[in-house]
Amino acid sequence: MEQTYFRKGFGLKREIAGTLSEDYHSQLVDRIRSANYTLQVGDLTFRLAKEFGFCYGVDRAVEYAYESRKKFPDKRIFLVGEIIHNPHVNEKLEDMGITILRPGADGRFEFQGIRSEDVVLIPAFGVRAADFEALRARGCVLVDTTCGSVLSVWKRVERYAMDGFTAVVHGKHYHEETKATASQVTKYEGGRYLVVRNMEETEL
Repeated sequence: MEQTYFRKGFGLKREIAGTLSEDYHSQLVDRIRSANYTLQVGDLTFRLAKEFGFCYGVDRAVEYAYESRKKFPDKRIFLVGEIIHNPHVNEKLEDMGITILRPGADGRFEFQGIRSEDVVLIPAFGVRAADFEALRARGCVLVDTTCGSVLSVWKRVERYAMDGFTAVVHGKHYHEETKATASQVTKYEGGRYLVVRNMEETEL
């Protein structure tokens, strides 16, 4: 049976390295780094943070998206929402022919147009459990770029649900990652969650 679920990439890092470098590498940043993260221009001093840029999860997600285009040059490729909240990155993916699926007014995605021969990318944030199952039911190829750190949180949330506890999720209730995380409790009968954004909300 043909494999339709991928989480480990396609072993095409070498093939996409040049394109990734062209799209995201900066000679100016290299220059500032080599000068102790400082750039002097006349009376102005620019200091660059030593830690900045994409986290490892986003690096991985973007790599997988580029690898997917290389692996499936003739297939329709869709992305569930934005791969990350970065317009430049998402525009690059669209330029590569990857279609970004946008949620409706109710915040939910519609997958009726997805066919079994299509490829669908799951973003670094992950997707709601129900969306994942809906996509599997379409029979399409799924390339799951969900961040490993996000998956670790999901495992804890699932454990709380299995043990009969309410999972308290700290985040913005409308954010993709929060929705995806909270939805993991729905895999278990009686699973419950509560989303709180700040200390004030804990006192409501």
